[in-house]
Amino acid sequence: MIRPDTQVNVYLCREPVDMRKSIDGLSLLVQEAMALNPFEQAVFVFCNRQRDKVKILAWERNGFVLWYKRLEQERFKWPDRLQGDTLTLSGQELNWLLDGYDIALMRPHKALHYQAVG
Repeated sequence: MIRPDTQVNVYLCREPVDMRKSIDGLSLLVQEAMALNPFEQAVFVFCNRQRDKVKILAWERNGFVLWYKRLEQERFKWPDRLQGDTLTLSGQELNWLLDGYDIALMRPHKALHYQAVG
């Protein structure tokens, strides 16, 4: 399982993002819309309008890493009660968010168990 380190700085883009954006589009969004440096030691997290897909962008020594997760059921509990377009989380809070927790209420999605695709 690949997950962000719990000690990493996390910047969450609160507005929905077009999931067709890849590394170049997301890094430009970090730089211009979020007013952050995409090359810093941090991860930048984006979600689509339906809240069922997440992309995480990070710079790692000599290139970008792009991580993608799609939910089969339910939705990510994206924080919406706070001010601003960018939210700072801890690495642990990001992992909770990826597990389906509403980080305000600390309740997860139910676990799904499949045996085959399709």
